[in-house]
Parts: sequence; C-alpha cells; structure tokens
Amino acid sequence: MTTPRGSGATLAEKILARSGGLERAVPGQIVEGRVDLAMMHEQGAQTVAPFHQMGATRVWDPDRVVIAIDHWVPASTEGAAVLHRILRKFAEEVDLRHFYDVGRHGICHQILAEDGWVVPGDLAVGTDSHTNMLGAMGAVATGIGPTEMAAVLALGRLWLKVPPTISVRVKGRFGPGVTAKDLVLRILGEVRTTGAQYRAVEFAGPTVERLSMPERFTICNMTTEMGAKTGMVAPDATTAEFLAPIAKHPMRPLLPDPDATYERTVEVDVDGMPPMVACPYSPDNVRPLPEVAREHVRIDQAFLGSCTNARIEDLREGAALMRGRKVARGVRFIVSPASTKIYEQCLKEGIVEVFTEAGAVFTNSSCSACFGGNMGILAPEEACASSSNRNFPGRMGAKEARIYLMSPAAVVASAVEGEVADPRALA
Repeated sequence: MTTPRGSGATLAEKILARSGGLERAVPGQIVEGRVDLAMMHEQGAQTVAPFHQMGATRVWDPDRVVIAIDHWVPASTEGAAVLHRILRKFAEEVDLRHFYDVGRHGICHQILAEDGWVVPGDLAVGTDSHTNMLGAMGAVATGIGPTEMAAVLALGRLWLKVPPTISVRVKGRFGPGVTAKDLVLRILGEVRTTGAQYRAVEFAGPTVERLSMPERFTICNMTTEMGAKTGMVAPDATTAEFLAPIAKHPMRPLLPDPDATYERTVEVDVDGMPPMVACPYSPDNVRPLPEVAREHVRIDQAFLGSCTNARIEDLREGAALMRGRKVARGVRFIVSPASTKIYEQCLKEGIVEVFTEAGAVFTNSSCSACFGGNMGILAPEEACASSSNRNFPGRMGAKEARIYLMSPAAVVASAVEGEVADPRALA
C-alpha cells in the first residue's frame, strides 16, 4: 500500500540529516555524512592500497575504526593469510588499536553489537553487506566498498544518497516453534530480493516492540537480501537496556515522526504463522516449512551459525532440542558460535558438550560454512539446512548444491531427522 505523504521524517532521514549537519534530508538528496563507526574485515585489505594512493597517512579517528578477522579463521588458504597480514601491518602502521585478531575474534557484526560499537543515531559503515544488522540499534548501518572505505578512513565522511523508506509493520504473537527468523523469511517472501533496492527498511509495530535485541539483529540482518541500504528498528527501552553497560560512545536516539512519509507500508500479522523456509535458489523462495517437510527433502549437512543466527540465544534454543538426541546418520552438523564470548558461554553452560555428544562438530567462532570459503563446503547435488542468510547457487560450495534457510530450531530438527523438518515435532 502507498502511505500518504506527511511533513515528518523517517528514522533514516533524521539520522542522515544530522550526520550531514542539515535540518532536513529527503529521498534522493546527496548527503556528506559524518561517520561514527567504520568496520573492516578481511576484504578490507583491499582498502589499504587506495588509502595510501590518495596520500593519506593517518586515520581520521582511530577510536572509531574496528578491524575484525572473521571469514577465514584461522587462515585456511595462503590468500587468506596474506589478507590477514596486510591488515595486521596496516593496523600497526596507523595505530588502529581496536583489532579483533584470531584468538580474540568473532563475526564482525556480532562484535560490533556485543561490544557496543554502534549506538542509536549513528552512521556506521562496514566492508560487508550485512552491516545492515546494526540498524537494529536505531542507527543507519550499511555496507560500502573498499575505495569508499579508504575515503572514510582518511576523512571520516562519506557521500550518501538518502534512501526512500519502506515501513514494515508487524502485529500478532509468535506461536510455538516460530521465531524472528521465520518472520524475516516471510517478509522476504513478500518484498522479494529486489523489492527494497536502495531503500531503508524500518520495522515497527507491537510484535517488533516485543522483540529482543538478538531477534532485532536477525530481522535487520536479512534486509540485505531484500536489496536494502539499511534495516532499522527505532530505539526504545530494550535498546537502551542492552547498550547501557557496553556503549562505546554517547547515545543520541532519534525517532521517526508520526507523520513521516514512507514509500510504502508492508503489513504482517504473525498470528497463526507457521515456521518458514527459503528453498533453493533464492532467499525469497519462501514456503511454510510444514509443506516442505511433508516432501521429505533429505539433507547432507546442517549448519547452525552465521551473523544471522549464531548468538547465545540461538545456541541455547538449539541445544534444548538437541539434548538427548543424535544427529541422523549421513548428516554432517556444523555449529559455529558468532563470537569468542558466545563460545565461552557455551562452554560454561554445557552447550558444546550437548552438540558434540549428539555427533555435531562445534567450531571456533567465525563465518564458518556460511559463505562457502572456509569450511563445510557442499558437493554437487548435496543439500544443507542452514540458519544463514543466503542460498543462491554456489553460496556454500558447488553451484548445484541446495541450501534451505530456516531458524536454528528448524536446523536442529532437520539434523536429527535427516531431512527438512518442523521443529515443533521435537518440542
């Protein structure tokens, strides 16, 4: 539906206006925004050469830059080792102290969240497309390329076109076995992978207000798969409580105006919604999971990990279903926590033991099998049940392999049953 025009501003418009020192920013306008936080991972090594080529010798503010090695941890190829070396050398040369190296690491987005690097009102940029996830803090958070990042490192500013905003309003309550992952998959099925191209997606409504911060991270994370520039949730008491003990710099929360102008509004009612699954070969090829389960789709691998769903809440939920059960014969089950802190918490709570006794492989913290470059590579014709965010051809290895995206609980159920399964059957 088309939202009537008002005189107010959306959350993205307000943040970009403030970052650019403007009274108002409107869609299509170019803003020279002041960056509050810049993040690089291994691919950020491509930033080093252009940074030097433009004559830069120092970073605008070393306390606003974070480097996190997360994709190939530890280095699994010579090429990855070279990227790591470039970043270590660069960090030393320009005095970047906030470096999450192997051994003190995790997925870059999770590190930024759990260590309080992004707060309400921020403009945050990163060399990874899923930087959108941090918009759950009430910030504009977006992925940028290496040459853009080089300019940000040198100047602390970036030209951005103000995006139109899509409002996604959600009402109702999740039923048993239904999670925020199921919600964002359903929304993807409606918006599609190009439906929010260069848009801000602003989540609101009573259901969103009840979501925990980890659940908000999940839904904002997958706005990337909608083509969005950023995904956002307006800051509230939940945001403030989460950030109060960890925020690295002062919070400057902004809220959308009641009469803000949205390009369109998508309304979702989750009452009675079943678990969902995105089938090959696109994140928007979404179907109710019970329908797919009735087709007895055999899997060769299950993956519980990624920046979308590998937080302690996800692993606790998965372990509760896994306890006392075994991984099905012929299935490889990989569990990868999103950060070293989460790994340590899993050790304390006995979660690691639950998964390994069941026959799963519990790995160190990294992007792991998600992107098809480090571990858990799929062979042609193999199928994987995954809690990650993408299932395009070749995402986890062979282009002929099939990936089914689902919640952590559904991944565990599928690992136990040896086929795509409804987690409610194990509850």
